[in-house]
Amino acid sequence: MLRERAASDIRIRHRWVDWDEISAHAKVAVIAAEDQRFPDHAGFDLDSISDALEDMERGRRVRGASTISQQVAKNLFLWPKQSWLRKGFEAYFTVLIELLWPKQRILEVYLNVAEFGRGIYGVGAASDAFFHKSPSRLTAAEAALLAAVLPSPKRMRVNAPSPYVRSRQAWIEDQMRALGGPSSLERLE
Repeated sequence: MLRERAASDIRIRHRWVDWDEISAHAKVAVIAAEDQRFPDHAGFDLDSISDALEDMERGRRVRGASTISQQVAKNLFLWPKQSWLRKGFEAYFTVLIELLWPKQRILEVYLNVAEFGRGIYGVGAASDAFFHKSPSRLTAAEAALLAAVLPSPKRMRVNAPSPYVRSRQAWIEDQMRALGGPSSLERLE
């Protein structure tokens, strides 16, 4: 009963931000952190899916193989609990999203629906809550810190980053540079 009450006390914060109002660093950071093959695939990263299946067969910890497009499908249209039924619907919506939207739109929606902390949805609300600035002014380090919590925003915290989150932030910054930084976004046009 107490857990239910605590969950209902969370204030939901969200602010939609158009593509041109989002820092290029934020765009590159989520690609670096979540889906480095995003510009090139058609919604599914078959290599990552194959690797995840091999890990599962070997009894290893199963890691996520969802692309940004799949996460948009799940976050917009589906429920959070994992099941094969949900995965089927997720695949269906992913195909539609990839057919109907350009990559820029998919990334814009992702940045606006991703959860960055308890009740904090979208880069606009996250930028306001954690950095007290417009998302257009996020630095590479701030964007990497936001992206670092994406795998588990209820457990990992932007405003009190653990050593693991800090190391993930540094790794993301390295990956952002390796991808070519903001100029890598030209591939999405």
